[in-house]
Amino acid sequence: MAAAALKPFGCAALLLTLAFAAHGEEDERWNAYGQATYIANKHDAFPAAYTNLNGSPNSLLPQKERSWSATATGYLGMRPWRGGEIYFVPEMIAQVAFSGLHGLGGSVQNGELEKTGFSDPIFYRSRLFLRQTWNLGGETERVDSGPMQLARIVSSKRFVLTAGNLAIIDIFDRNQYAGDIRQQFLSMNFATYTAYDFGADARGYTWGVAGEYFAGRWALRAGRFLVPNLPNQLQLNHQPFKYYADQVEVERGHRWGGRDGKVQVLVYRNVALMGRFDDAVAAFHADPAKNAANCTEYNYNSANSTAPDLCYVRGRHVKYGLGLSLEQAVSDDAGINLRVMKSDGHSEVDAFESVDASAALALLIKGTRWHRPQDSIGLGIAQNWISSAHANYLALGGVDAFVGDGALNKAPERALEAYYNIGVTKFAWLTLDYQRVANPAYNSDRGPVDIYGFRLHAEF
Repeated sequence: MAAAALKPFGCAALLLTLAFAAHGEEDERWNAYGQATYIANKHDAFPAAYTNLNGSPNSLLPQKERSWSATATGYLGMRPWRGGEIYFVPEMIAQVAFSGLHGLGGSVQNGELEKTGFSDPIFYRSRLFLRQTWNLGGETERVDSGPMQLARIVSSKRFVLTAGNLAIIDIFDRNQYAGDIRQQFLSMNFATYTAYDFGADARGYTWGVAGEYFAGRWALRAGRFLVPNLPNQLQLNHQPFKYYADQVEVERGHRWGGRDGKVQVLVYRNVALMGRFDDAVAAFHADPAKNAANCTEYNYNSANSTAPDLCYVRGRHVKYGLGLSLEQAVSDDAGINLRVMKSDGHSEVDAFESVDASAALALLIKGTRWHRPQDSIGLGIAQNWISSAHANYLALGGVDAFVGDGALNKAPERALEAYYNIGVTKFAWLTLDYQRVANPAYNSDRGPVDIYGFRLHAEF
């Protein structure tokens, strides 16, 4: 492991020495947890008919590359009054990404990577929020202690209000088989819907408010959150009645074949300063001087003088999408999750991945059947698509935040991931991971790419 990669763990140790929890109480008054994760990847050399053609800068480089990330997080929670919870979550990251985090659509191989990360550690507050629960009757349920979760007894019928600084996917699109980058799949394909352009800053966090109503097997969630000031920037826009990210999710739990499962339907709608692909192409055709190389506004550093650019056409636009998630236990120690989502495909990525439609199927098997209860195996397949407007823009040499080879032979981006997660001790795991990505950045002129990885993860 490179010395630069090891450096963050000196900082991580400080957080982990504080990682302990007050357990055993029916209603925890406070708790504290911590985690540290190191992920390393490499990809082999792969075939590519062209790379960064005509000055478009967003290709995945075809020679061998290495990538790594190191994170450490502290989770501090307290109960200031009955039903109330306050959480503070400091975090550190250091990283090196493949090709400057360019060249993959939804199949970014490491979900820990951030748009603003560097090889030197960066410390920041990831979350600071209040949660208030009002119990409304019904049967009682036990909520166990955990990171950002105080142990307590709640009613099956209740209303929960969450407000503050957090990640939207802390609340929406939660499932137990695919979603935890630190314990399950490494790829972003299985962290959430890759076509879910949820409002967030360049680190994946935002400010907002969400309400959740639980009634037995049913749950209804709705929330409004801030969007970035400009696409994929760290600075958020603090005009929540003019620019915002809304989401609504309906969840229905069930038992099928005597085993638990659930169905979730999610709708999101962003109103933000974004560029539309057709508008950028039309502006370029009307005036070829409006090309990427001449852009002096916020863009993605393209030097392609023969290509359109989104910087000329950004304005207040709407982006929306609809997703469906199916989760089902298939045995006492195995379960599957299927996610599909379609976004409208007119506007550039505002905060997440360069994907306009996505589908991902994940299988997780726990090691209890071979007497390794802390181990697990995961196998997932995913496919991502872009709209015809998006493809036309890329084919002309345009780039968005993450993709743009200078030309395009359009094809779906397909990915396979398989991992084995080994429980080394009660508090530490080692994961071996393999991913294969066909048609990276939706371009059949490039790839496929084989990606190998391992992960070290500790938590207390």
